[in-house]
Amino acid sequence: MIFKEISKTYPKDDNRLVVLKDFTLSINPGSITALLGPSGCGKTTLLRLAGGLELPDGGSIEHDSSESGPTSYLFQEPRLLPWHSVLANVELVMRPLIGDKSERLKRAVDFLEIVGLADFLRFKPDELSGGMRQRVAIARAFAFPGKVMLLDEPFQGLDHSLRLSLLKAFTELWKKDRRTVLFVTHDVPEALLIADEVVCLSHRPARIIENFSIKIPQEERFLGDETLIQLQSRVYRAMPAYT
Repeated sequence: MIFKEISKTYPKDDNRLVVLKDFTLSINPGSITALLGPSGCGKTTLLRLAGGLELPDGGSIEHDSSESGPTSYLFQEPRLLPWHSVLANVELVMRPLIGDKSERLKRAVDFLEIVGLADFLRFKPDELSGGMRQRVAIARAFAFPGKVMLLDEPFQGLDHSLRLSLLKAFTELWKKDRRTVLFVTHDVPEALLIADEVVCLSHRPARIIENFSIKIPQEERFLGDETLIQLQSRVYRAMPAYT
């Protein structure tokens, strides 16, 4: 995916709010790219543009042939339907694209098993913990057959151990079914644990302050690793521009 000289403004009172101006970013197909930046800098706007929910005022977005088709989303809230079971919540998102119900159910069960919810298929969302509901949302995002996945701070506000558990569940699914992922977060350690590339953005209109590539496989990363400690320090040194 390539953002080419993207511009985007929104009306505000009698003026125009410039969120993006001549913004360019290249994302490798099948990789995870984390966007770090201050609130209001344009991170969510980039997600909406990538997903086709909005159109840029100028510039273009080019998709690799491997990224064609619908887009999958993972939000801060699980957004599950409370009257449906865990299994049905995952199965129903596939109905517009997969006509065979048995195939949909098998696909839903497979992804729910990977995130550790094989014993909770018939449970309703209000019978699950918050972390379990977010696991359902992760399974649903992967069950939906989209080649681009957009994450809007899905682990925000969770305690440290639960966040690590969900990050592991996400990366395990991603390794089995690699997609192009654009991941918005405010959390530097979270970005370093999951992303192939971390992009630090300025205040709006967003510009790229610095890119950080991470070559360590996700399964080998831990926050006490000397390489990640040094990289985290470099990222934080780039972030004073946010203040």
